[in-house]
Amino acid sequence: MKSILFSLVFLFIPKFCVSQLSANDDAVYLDSLNNMGTAENYKYIRIIKDYKIPNKEPYQVKVFYKSGKIAMAGATSTRIGITKTGTFLYFHENGKRKSILNYEKDKQVGAYFEFHENGNKKLEGEWIDDNKTVIPNIKVKNCWNEDGIQTVKEGSGFFEEIYFQGSLPYRNNVNGFGKGKIVNNLKDSIWSGLNKKTKISYIENYKNGELISGVSIDSNKVEHKYSVTEIRPIPKKGMDNFNRHIAKTFRCPNVEGLRGKIYVTFVVETDGSITDVKVLRDIGYGTGAEAIRAVTSYEGWIPGEQRGIKVRCKFSLPISVQTTR
Repeated sequence: MKSILFSLVFLFIPKFCVSQLSANDDAVYLDSLNNMGTAENYKYIRIIKDYKIPNKEPYQVKVFYKSGKIAMAGATSTRIGITKTGTFLYFHENGKRKSILNYEKDKQVGAYFEFHENGNKKLEGEWIDDNKTVIPNIKVKNCWNEDGIQTVKEGSGFFEEIYFQGSLPYRNNVNGFGKGKIVNNLKDSIWSGLNKKTKISYIENYKNGELISGVSIDSNKVEHKYSVTEIRPIPKKGMDNFNRHIAKTFRCPNVEGLRGKIYVTFVVETDGSITDVKVLRDIGYGTGAEAIRAVTSYEGWIPGEQRGIKVRCKFSLPISVQTTR
């Protein structure tokens, strides 16, 4: 059966990717938002080299545009639920570099470079993680517009952020922007911005890169004050309580020596409820359905926030299973 499934992969994946595949690799379709796609709606193809060989970390991972051009190349420390590690290269569909990033445990760290689609430099910076936000902040060292005119020089100037829908390399539509002054590589004074999709605008006050205060205005013209741009969703009783609930509630199948990980994603809604529970991978014997039951049986989440406004947040959860022999 494995050989038949592998033949089907070759049948439906375009020729440009066939040369990239071996019998131990994993290839999946992805849509524009990095969700699992189909042969009808896919925008990207992701290949993980040597996926079927356990304990071979890190695994090399590549993402291709539907056109066959390379979109991303890097490594993951896990086979399932990509955890980026080391240097990642991203490319525009015309083949020119888009950005160079470095990761530790899936978070951006260290030197960071961006390039315009015409090949000109766009940004030189450095990621810094203050453990206060979901996404690390960036020190802006130098910045240029598409015509090569420098707008930030040696850490001082005017900077405009562009917000895209999705994460690299799956960014597509422009969602909005933020703009303001850069002093000593960091945001300073008054910054303003707009999310085109949600119609949320904001004004923020920074000092030495630290957010002092912010006010956002939602689509109903209601103001929301905040001092942190992003807050993760968390269980009201803490993550330890949630993990204990899963461990206690999950019923392992009566299969001797069964072991492995189940990967589940779900959405924490703005009212704290859990919806859209999906199993990315399971280990058979009904473990996927049981994982869904265990996750949905938990109640009491504090929703995530962006700029003082409650938002839907996607969450991922690995569940380890090991039965005695």
